[in-house]
Amino acid sequence: MFLSFLFVIAAGLCFAQKNTQYKQLDSIFSVLHSQNQFNGSVLIADKGKVLLKKGYGIRDEKTKALNNPGTVFELASCTKQFTAMGIVLLKKDGKLNYDDKISKYIPELSCWDKVTIYDLLRHTSGIPEFLVDMEEDKDPTKILNNQDLINFYANRHDTLRFEPKTRHRYSNTNYALLASIIERASGRKYADYLHERIFKPLKMKNTFVYNRRETPRAIKNYATGYVWAKDSFEKVTSENPRYGDRTVYYLDGVVGAAKVNSTVEDLFRWITALKNNTLITRQEFEEMTAVTKTSLNKNISYGFGFDVSKGENKFAFGHTGSWDGYISFISQNMIKDKTIIILENFNLGTYSYDNINQVLDNKPLSLEYKTKLNLPDSEMKTFSGIYKDEKEPEEQHIITCKNGHLFYNTNKVKWDMRFFPVSGNEFQAIRQGGRDGVLRFTTQADGATRLEMIEYGKVIGSGVKLVEVTAASNEISVR
Repeated sequence: MFLSFLFVIAAGLCFAQKNTQYKQLDSIFSVLHSQNQFNGSVLIADKGKVLLKKGYGIRDEKTKALNNPGTVFELASCTKQFTAMGIVLLKKDGKLNYDDKISKYIPELSCWDKVTIYDLLRHTSGIPEFLVDMEEDKDPTKILNNQDLINFYANRHDTLRFEPKTRHRYSNTNYALLASIIERASGRKYADYLHERIFKPLKMKNTFVYNRRETPRAIKNYATGYVWAKDSFEKVTSENPRYGDRTVYYLDGVVGAAKVNSTVEDLFRWITALKNNTLITRQEFEEMTAVTKTSLNKNISYGFGFDVSKGENKFAFGHTGSWDGYISFISQNMIKDKTIIILENFNLGTYSYDNINQVLDNKPLSLEYKTKLNLPDSEMKTFSGIYKDEKEPEEQHIITCKNGHLFYNTNKVKWDMRFFPVSGNEFQAIRQGGRDGVLRFTTQADGATRLEMIEYGKVIGSGVKLVEVTAASNEISVR
């Protein structure tokens, strides 16, 4: 009886702790969402037990449908881990070897004969970045695919950026080529191969390769990736003229580096399968997540499609992604068995990684992201104006006020950066990935307003107000 009583007490304490952790985690994402810093779905687990599984914000601006744990998102570069697994499974089946030259499968690229599959997996190939190169020579009316990418480089005969294995440099081209190798070694389309060998066996029913512009189709509970239209808080897709990024349209048919779509629930099944060695052996998984070295003896903290952290009592793997209005983050701490899966459909979204881990470790919360202050528009508009740079006289910093935020641009570049108030004279940036940026305004001895631009506590620029715009008529008056 006494043992039963202790069991009930222990179970109650465990439930209370999990309920507290849920509230803390939910509060973190709720605050970020209220400040236009998060829009998506989250799954966080401790030792396989889910603590938070929830959606925040809108998945479809037309219907105003909301995100939820079953919402499907583009994974962007988190796709790379599935491409890598496809290669591992082909190696397991005896269809290829990691030290095979890529020219064995892609003879069109015999000019890169020194590059091996292993180099592609580890980003030690020296192959250039197609997102940069193909941007220079695009036809905005055409959607390119992997064969177009291969033909592009076959025609150019580009030299490698460095000798293979001497350096580690991330290049999306590596994983696009791996997708083509999967197709040629398996005789199956990339999408079909991943479905048959990974998604179907793991019962990832809402995970698939999807090119939403090349082959659009109706998908239940699908999240559209959004950006803010320039000088606006209206969410639009990247290729919308009011934002103007046609690259996402032009390269929509290229797979391998991106284009796997999934849900937080399916990705939790994926992480569980990796932990349990469901698809591959423990030895094969260790090879996927090994920290290796370049030929110049520099550490490579990148496995097969994973960023890897290893050391004494330390082993974690995961990846980040950002593309076409989507942000993704997958992290698994193998020592503590803690899982963090975050999917967003807004390009300026972020997440409080440090705070999440503080909750998981039952530590006091520190303020990772400042809370928005409800400052009256009348006070915010006093900071609007044109500020002359103190070091570069021809440079002008242009501050405008809209919807409770300050917008930052210059006379040379349309930055379209937005800042919200955190004090009476400081404004925090809404910036992708949570990068820190602050605008600070002070009054000089002569009465002029001084602007300081601060990044991670360091002043990186400053200016003094030259003119201001009157709120009513947009007339410029000299101060």
